Parts: sequence; structure tokens; C-alpha cells
Amino acid sequence: MHSYLFQFAQVHHEFRLPELSSIAELHGFPLSLLPQPEHRDPTRPFMIIGLEDEEHARILARRCILIKSVFVFYGQGFNYDELHAANQTHQGEWSRFAHDTSFRFLVTAYNHKIPQTRQREVIESFSYMGFLGKIDLKNPDIILTCFEEYDDCRGTTRERHEGDGHFRQVFFGRLLEEGSARLLIAKFDVKKRNYYGNTSMESEISLLMANQTLAAPGKLLYDPFMGTGSMAYPTAHFGAMVFGSDIDGRQMRGKEKIPGVIRAATQYGVASRILGLSTFDVTRNPWRCGELFDAIVTDPPYGVRAGAKRLGRKKELTPTQRDLDDQPYIPPTRPYELSHLAADLVILARYLLKPGGRLVFFLPTVTEEYEEVDVSTMICEGMDVIANSLQDFGSWGRRASRHFPFCTLWRINFFE
Repeated sequence: MHSYLFQFAQVHHEFRLPELSSIAELHGFPLSLLPQPEHRDPTRPFMIIGLEDEEHARILARRCILIKSVFVFYGQGFNYDELHAANQTHQGEWSRFAHDTSFRFLVTAYNHKIPQTRQREVIESFSYMGFLGKIDLKNPDIILTCFEEYDDCRGTTRERHEGDGHFRQVFFGRLLEEGSARLLIAKFDVKKRNYYGNTSMESEISLLMANQTLAAPGKLLYDPFMGTGSMAYPTAHFGAMVFGSDIDGRQMRGKEKIPGVIRAATQYGVASRILGLSTFDVTRNPWRCGELFDAIVTDPPYGVRAGAKRLGRKKELTPTQRDLDDQPYIPPTRPYELSHLAADLVILARYLLKPGGRLVFFLPTVTEEYEEVDVSTMICEGMDVIANSLQDFGSWGRRASRHFPFCTLWRINFFE
């Protein structure tokens, strides 16, 4: 395994590893988390990952939404002496660029602003590398980057960088790939969408969920609570075919002649990958055979504005009321308790998913009261939780749970 330094966006840190492992599984290559310093906090932006091939790092950078950039890792240290010692052990990797390669050297920091005078001192401390190529600040062949990590002291400028209780560590590497997938966040921005509702999922989270479904060409996905289609567009963008349903067809249709979901899908160029939209109660669904879908991805309705519904009446009609009711028939609905909805969704997935398929959905939780058992109690036989990530809103949050079923006939244990 070769070591790579990953720089992440400072959002949704619990989604980092599930997204990385999903894309690695999709493309069929292993990854390993190299030992991290004892005091490292997983919310910080740096992570060292072992991969077998440079192309695997590029694949992750081009597909993972949370990756800002990937570097060929040359070394790290709790001070510059340790960093230079580690860097010299990788001389065989960087010496090939020393003679006729144009380069740029950057010194940057997390939670700190570095004065230009000290940036120059840091750069000069790497003079032993002997780079003789042209210095090019606009279009260099390679970019060497030195990252300093500090405690939270944003806005200060200190001359000292070691031993003052703020400096933590420093990383060094060569830029390999910028995280281009983050551009999709703006592309799928709900505010720019032709059709959306007041509960439409924000683009960054919907993209993260799409990645965990392993969406790709040749995959068939299903959203049983389609709504305005926020889950459909990113999964279709990654090449999957999508089918959607909802108990309230008005959410999918909108008020114009062309259904709202199709209008938005046309905006993103994926209308041909929306196989169909149907209106039915998922607890009384028309599916007559199982093992149809590679993944089910959905954001179940919850809350005051968009509480879940199912077919049925709150109170049964009397015979007199039924006789006098000569109005056009509109199927009545009643509230659908969230715990029942989640349990039914897992059972539905056990039936509809292919062996090894994935179920990805959100479950709202109270932060202080949540326990792991809340998710595990919903799992039916043949299902396993392989990720459970929190989107934190303070006193409450919602958890993106990912499960997959396994076929009891297989001899291999597919639990992660």
C-alpha cells in the first residue's frame, strides 16, 4: 500500500469513511486507514489512507463529495525536524522531479494564519530536496504543499510554531488531484432547481447518500418516498436507473403538464434514467416479485410540515355516513408513526433488494437520547447495519443508516 494524504471539507465528518469505503467497494479496490497520532480528532480535515495504486486515489477524489484534495504523502511530524526526517525517507519518490520539473511550493495552515516571512523560512528549510526546475506560480507541473495544524486560534499570527501549546503537527506531500466532485453541490443546488418543495433534501447530503448506494451505470434504484425527487437526480447523474413512488402523487407531479420530477431531471440531463413514477401506499405496494433493485435510497417524511401518511381512516365511517357519501372518492389517509415506517421500510428492502443490495435512508433522532439500539432494533433477519452517520442539528439530528441484506444460501459472510 502507498500512503496518500486526504484533505476533507469541514462538514459532515461522520460521512467521510462511509463514503470512502462505498466508492472503494464500487470500484473494487481496498483501502486502509494508516495509524493516526493519538491526539487526532476525526473532525479535523486531514487523514492518511493507504491505497494500492495512484489511480485509486484519483477515483476517490473525482467521486467523493467530501474530499477537497488528495496528496502523495511524503511525511508528517510533531515538529519540522520529524517532518524532514520522514520526508528524506521518501527521497526516491520526489527526487525524480528535482531536475527539470516546474514546481510551486505552498505553506498553509488549519486554524492559523502564517506570515509570509515564516512561509519563506519553511520553504527554505526544504532546500535539501535540491529542486532545480522552474518556479511557476500559475501552471506548475507539480505543487508541493506543507500543512500546519493548530489548535483553534483562528485569526492570530504568531512567529513561533512549535512548543507554544498551539502547534499540533505538520504534513507534507505532492498534490495529486483536486476534489472535483464538490462542484456537484452547486450543480444540484435546490435553489437553482426547476422544481422543488419546502422539504427537498439539500444537494450535499443527497449526493452523499447517492454515493453510499453505489450508484453507477447498470444499477437499478428505487425511492419509495419520492417527493420532489431529490434522491433521484444525483443517483441518475452517476448513471443509475431510478424508479420512484409516493402516496401523494401531487408531490411528484407538481401543477404543470409535465411532472415536476421529470422537469427537474431534464434540467440535469437525466430524464431518460427516470424509469417511472407511481402513486401508492408503500405498505400496500403492488410489487409481486422481490430482488429487483440494487439499492433503495430515500428520505422518509417526518415532522410537522411533512408527516408520514398511510392509507386508512382515523375513525371508521358509520353506515349512514357511507350511504350519504356521494362525492368523488379520494382515498383517506391517517398518520404513519415514524418507528413503524422505518421498520416497514427495512422489511420492504429485505424483499425488494438483490442479495448484497443497499438500503440508505434518514432517521431523525434526539441527540441526547439516541442509542445504537434504536437502529439495530429495526433490522430484520438477513440485514446488517454497515454505516450510521449523524447529521447534527444541535439538540436533534438525523442519521443516515445504510444496511444491506445477504442471501442465506451464500457461504461467505458479507457483514462488514
